[in-house]
Amino acid sequence: MTPQQRIIATLFYGMTLLMTQPASAYDPDALDTLKKSVSEWNTMRLAQPGKIVDLYKAKLDNTNMTGANLSRTVLVRAELSGSMLNMADIRASNLTMALIQKANLKGADLSEACLVKANLKRSFMKGAKLTAANLQGANLRWTMLENTDFSKANMANTILFEANLENANLKGTNLKDAMFIEQANLAGATLSNNTILPSGERASLSWSARHNAKFLSEPEMNPFTYDTPPTVELAENVNSSVTPPARTDVTPLTESRKQEALIPEDVESWNKMRTKNPEVSITLKEEKLENAHLKGINLQEAVLAGSSFEAASLDNANMAGADLSKANFHKADMKSAKLQGANLRGANLDRAFLKGANLSKTNLSDAVLYGAMLAGANLSEANLEGASLFDADLEGANLEGANLKGANITDTNFKNATLSPLTTLPSGKQATSGWATLKEAKFINLTK
Repeated sequence: MTPQQRIIATLFYGMTLLMTQPASAYDPDALDTLKKSVSEWNTMRLAQPGKIVDLYKAKLDNTNMTGANLSRTVLVRAELSGSMLNMADIRASNLTMALIQKANLKGADLSEACLVKANLKRSFMKGAKLTAANLQGANLRWTMLENTDFSKANMANTILFEANLENANLKGTNLKDAMFIEQANLAGATLSNNTILPSGERASLSWSARHNAKFLSEPEMNPFTYDTPPTVELAENVNSSVTPPARTDVTPLTESRKQEALIPEDVESWNKMRTKNPEVSITLKEEKLENAHLKGINLQEAVLAGSSFEAASLDNANMAGADLSKANFHKADMKSAKLQGANLRGANLDRAFLKGANLSKTNLSDAVLYGAMLAGANLSEANLEGASLFDADLEGANLEGANLKGANITDTNFKNATLSPLTTLPSGKQATSGWATLKEAKFINLTK
């Protein structure tokens, strides 16, 4: 799988969690209990030991959960940054793409937990247990991991820049393609011949010695296997086409989750699915797709309000008629994107690259287009009322019939842009040939 595909595959994996028993629907009362009293939460968990708690996307940042029983909990994309999780039981929980920056996890037990693409930057995890945990692609930059047990853990593709792994247990750990391991502190860490190095080779005494680590020879084992992202071919087969990982049964997806489970492992497969299932509506509100490679993706008529596409590659993407209100496209590449009729009200398009994009009849009211590249874009009949076009480049753009009432056009480049009598100026008045001339724009009188 290419790096471009891996972003979408990881998102898909997080949305199609397979657990041993059906998870309950999101329970705000349970979340309130956890925030209010760990003792009450643990009592509740003891009363229902087999129940899987669903805290998907829960906001638990800066929450004191010391000693909490969070085992077998759905914490996919949960916000846990700054939280106290010392001595917490988080075994076999799913924390895919969770935000856990600057959290305290001293002595926490995360054995067999799924932390794929989790962001653990600057967290304190001294003495934590991550035996057989899946941390593939996790961000461990500047994380304190002294005396942490990573035996048989999957740390492939992890970011280890200046991570402190002093005296950590790395026996049988998969470190294939781990990044910046040369900048990590491995002093006193224990590796074995079953440890897989970033190169894909098994660890050796000489490699360990060069990194101030210890080396232990043990009976050779086959590489440990981990759950892998399932695949989906058709929307209507989300449940039936998923291949469950070892030791688990399929959990039925709720209707709200099915939509998010539609994104497969690459844009081509996604587009094929949409072509075969044009009647399926797509609702993916407040998704986080920063830096995603989505060139040519078909998101036509999708509901993506409040989602973040910051720095994403969306060249030639089809988002016509989509609800992108208050979405974040900061510095996104959107060359020749199809956005006609889309709702971008209040969206952040700060320095977005929209050269040649089709924004005809698009609602861009109150949108931020600071420094945006809109050269050659089609903005005919677009609603730009109240939009910020400060320092935007509209050279050669089509503004026939566009509404610029109340827009900030300070330092905006209108050179060779096309205006018509139906174009509404920031003053609220209709465009004139004189105004166009002052801005080096073209004026087309459609009445002649």
